[in-house]
Amino acid sequence: LIPCCYLEIESEINFGAVIANSKIISKEISIGNHGSASGTFKISYDGVVLLNIEPTSGVVEPKSMKMVKVDICTDVPGNIKEVLKVELEGHGCTEVWIKAVVVEQVLKVLGVSCGNTLECINFGPVYFGSSKTEQISLYNESPECMDWVAVLEDNAVGGEMGIDLQRSTDAALQDLSLKNRTRDVDVSTLILCVPSQGTLLPYEKSLVTLCFSPKKFKRDFGVNDSSLKQDYVLFLRFEAVGNKDGYLQALMNQPRHMELALTGSGLPVMLTFNPGPVIKFMDCFPGEQTQVLCTLKNESESLPVTFSFCKIAHFNISPEKGKIKKNSAKDVVFSFSPHQIGTFKVKQVVDIIGTGLEKNNVQVLKTKSFHQIYLSFIGVCKSKRKNILFKINPGITPMISNATGQFVADGTGQCTDTAPVAVLKSTQTHIHTHWINRNCKADALVAFPNDRAASIRPTERNKKYRTIFTKTERYNYIDPEFSYTDCERLSKESHKEYYADFISSLRQRRLQKDASRQFYIYNNSVSIGLKPAEGLMSPKISITDFHKEKLQFKMLPLDENCLLTRRKLAAIGSKSSAKEVWSGLSTMPSSTQEKEDCSLTLTSKQLHQILIGPSTLDFGDVCVYSTTARKLHIINNLLVHIWIQIEIEIDELQQTGPLSQVVPPLTRTHIPIVFETNTLGMFKRSFTYTINKQHFGHVLVVAKAVSVELELSARELILNPVPGYLAETEFRTTVRIYNRRNHPAEFTWKPIITDRRTAFSIQPAKGFVEAYRDLECEVVWHPGFNSPEAGEFNLCVRKGNKIKLKCFAKVTVHT
Repeated sequence: LIPCCYLEIESEINFGAVIANSKIISKEISIGNHGSASGTFKISYDGVVLLNIEPTSGVVEPKSMKMVKVDICTDVPGNIKEVLKVELEGHGCTEVWIKAVVVEQVLKVLGVSCGNTLECINFGPVYFGSSKTEQISLYNESPECMDWVAVLEDNAVGGEMGIDLQRSTDAALQDLSLKNRTRDVDVSTLILCVPSQGTLLPYEKSLVTLCFSPKKFKRDFGVNDSSLKQDYVLFLRFEAVGNKDGYLQALMNQPRHMELALTGSGLPVMLTFNPGPVIKFMDCFPGEQTQVLCTLKNESESLPVTFSFCKIAHFNISPEKGKIKKNSAKDVVFSFSPHQIGTFKVKQVVDIIGTGLEKNNVQVLKTKSFHQIYLSFIGVCKSKRKNILFKINPGITPMISNATGQFVADGTGQCTDTAPVAVLKSTQTHIHTHWINRNCKADALVAFPNDRAASIRPTERNKKYRTIFTKTERYNYIDPEFSYTDCERLSKESHKEYYADFISSLRQRRLQKDASRQFYIYNNSVSIGLKPAEGLMSPKISITDFHKEKLQFKMLPLDENCLLTRRKLAAIGSKSSAKEVWSGLSTMPSSTQEKEDCSLTLTSKQLHQILIGPSTLDFGDVCVYSTTARKLHIINNLLVHIWIQIEIEIDELQQTGPLSQVVPPLTRTHIPIVFETNTLGMFKRSFTYTINKQHFGHVLVVAKAVSVELELSARELILNPVPGYLAETEFRTTVRIYNRRNHPAEFTWKPIITDRRTAFSIQPAKGFVEAYRDLECEVVWHPGFNSPEAGEFNLCVRKGNKIKLKCFAKVTVHT
């Protein structure tokens, strides 16, 4: 019946497996009071790992619970197993274990079939223009999600492009022109990684396709490189960008990564034709056929070749398609079968079939022609002699006749499928014109007598046809089922006029818009109406300027399918670093472009190009009641604006500002992080920031709060007589005080008085030493009868340390 407290606390706090990303993680533990009276508790900790515990003491009301927050820092991998001592009223002292497993964030590259860790992928020999793919698995061996991105190391030590590694060293050194030319080559066109970015769940595997597409580098003129192979050695790095919450890694430090070597060789197609490339066929007549036997030889020692002949008229090829193994030959028959008389000189295209990437779907290899070889076919078809038989034509004079019109060559006339219709102006002939038709219109058309078969065809209704002699109007039959009526003809004409007017109005509107646009361009206070570049000479472009423009083009961002390369990132980073802006930035997006850019959801590649760091701000030793600052650098390597917002709920960092900035494209800036504390001891806290209000990151702040402290250049001084003065009349020396901390220190020299008193003095006896400065003090011994030759002083620092200085006078006794 007597009121009492009954306190209980959990015996363990287990954080589980977490990654070492220098983040402060928290968990709460409850202290419950099941009694009828209030009870007190007190928590003490004296372990090695820094733990933040809030609160460390308090009162728990009856029938209630008190939550205690415990923070740990995941900056060092390892097992955390610490113990807290908790004193509970009425229960005594109990122990609470803090457990956690801090592991590194590991990204592994595994083989698809074997599952082992891969260090190198050898694509082997591949024809120039074709492609070859290999698949790998990316494995997230960590307990949290991971955002990753692939970066091609095009400037790594040991990388090679287009060099025949089997050649001798002397031969490779002589071909320095190819080495210089490959420096400006976009390596991302040789290696394709699909996907090149993504997110992996904890302990998840993802399939990644790597595609190798070698391209031939041209050498100097006069060098025969038709049979030279080119070897490639490149390095592909898979880097971790973030985790489940989108937190960015320390990009300014070395991120966790996995490097994969890629090797392969590019080979030219070595297919020869014997005879060839010009093939002449024997002369033949129509209907005959001549043949030529050609031997196709694949001189490649590594790869087979698949060929396909394109079809052309008058020539046949057997077989049209085929495959030739390495170092093998195959016979092909070329046939010339002309269908008409003449000389034929044609170009025969031979397609080399292989695998290549599709434009719309880069993940699928498509069988297509990647190389073409051209042959020249020459054939002549001669005409045969034909006996011409003449026959008498007793009827009307034909269209083609001889001089007398009596004999006609059989088979030489041209027959047409359509009925011949002779049309001429009626005003040109007036012979035999009937008197009734004397007043016919001059625009009437006249038909010949042999057009009877075509007289019933539909014609234009506004035209009349008359006979050639009497000008009698010819009969013109119009089928009512297929011809237009008067209403339909009028509707058709109105439709034509409507669309003609519509197109004309569109043209007029376009011209008006263009005129108004030109008006607004030139209607300003700067332009005086001159045409651009009128009368100006074109500048002379040098090779140096061309390379500069080429480098600027390389700094433009690639599409999502292309790989990021180290040289391109370095080029963009150098441009961003050169454009430093320290003040005058907007705290919120104001313009339309800024609002549009700052609302974008960035991809892993884009986040990889935003550098915010360092990820750990180490202030070192900081004096209490002092203020110090460190720079948080922000580098925006994107072509869009980004919005950085910092969220700080820590009392020691409340003077930090500004907490929001809109960073322009390709710009570098910084935010000063200000630290101030009144509590001695180690300090570890993390604050978060957001990019475009969507992507989160964190920064760890580390400091050691210490008191003001001064140091002496020496703890013991020996004073000798000053030269030039009377012997043993004055002894002087100096001692230097150092302030190696960030706060001014106030000091006072206090002599230690003994029974014999002291004969030493120090000037200045008190004063200040500025932060990171030093001060020289002069120590003087005043000789006299019974003056002690030794003395001591205490250097007392206000709210700081105390140092003892011993002084000795070196007196020489003359006899």
